[in-house]
Amino acid sequence: MQWEHLTSADFAQAVRQTGVCVIALGVIEKHSDHLPLGTDFLNGHRLACLAAEVEPAVVFPPFYFGQIYEARCFPGTLTISPTLLIELIQGVLDEIGRNGFGKIILLNAHGGNTHLLSFLAQCTLWEEKPYSVYLYTGKMTPERQAAWKSILETTLHGHACECETSISLANHPALVKMAALPADPAEPLGRLNDLPPNLSGISWYSNFPDHYAGDARLASAEKGRALQQIQAAAFAEFIAAVKADQVAPTLEREFFGRVQQVSQNAA
Repeated sequence: MQWEHLTSADFAQAVRQTGVCVIALGVIEKHSDHLPLGTDFLNGHRLACLAAEVEPAVVFPPFYFGQIYEARCFPGTLTISPTLLIELIQGVLDEIGRNGFGKIILLNAHGGNTHLLSFLAQCTLWEEKPYSVYLYTGKMTPERQAAWKSILETTLHGHACECETSISLANHPALVKMAALPADPAEPLGRLNDLPPNLSGISWYSNFPDHYAGDARLASAEKGRALQQIQAAAFAEFIAAVKADQVAPTLEREFFGRVQQVSQNAA
């Protein structure tokens, strides 16, 4: 169920029936020369909707504010300041909770959001909320991993690659411009290889200055549909597990009870 498609009365009923809201967090950024700027949030939202058709949940409207500072050198990228970004996402989560959802699932639709969303998940221990947050890691079973690899013909993946381009061809073929695809695959340049293993803000750009990582020449809509079926099945199972979970909310109540006890003892 898509939040924006429901009437107010239907929405209230959906909250009671599911208790779970999914928000896919993408960004607006360059995806080589052949994919649209909205690739991440378009594909992420589509995945959330497909999974919610299998395991009912309410899917938040398309969301495209995230960590994408490494793409500010390309036209069309949309960024906001780090502090505002954190406040914005937290404010959205609070509004989802205010509307009655006791459980919120974060679906990361952009690799650059990984550290941001992990940090926001940890931030839930700063202040007690009337909802629990679950960050979906996307880790698949060995069987699904093997099925995923069997579909693909290339080995390097990362950005606008065979798998991402295939899924885009399945979701919105009219927005994909295969004729604009670079002639050569994009291998990491390794321009920071003289340093010991580390992560710096410029790390991604050092390897992929054209915002292309992989080889999309063998992408197809058929592959995309098969890949997305694997993703949707795995995510639907996660939604079902979150619905059934009572451990995390119980532990959160226990944790904040102990936090309050520390404050009382200190007083």
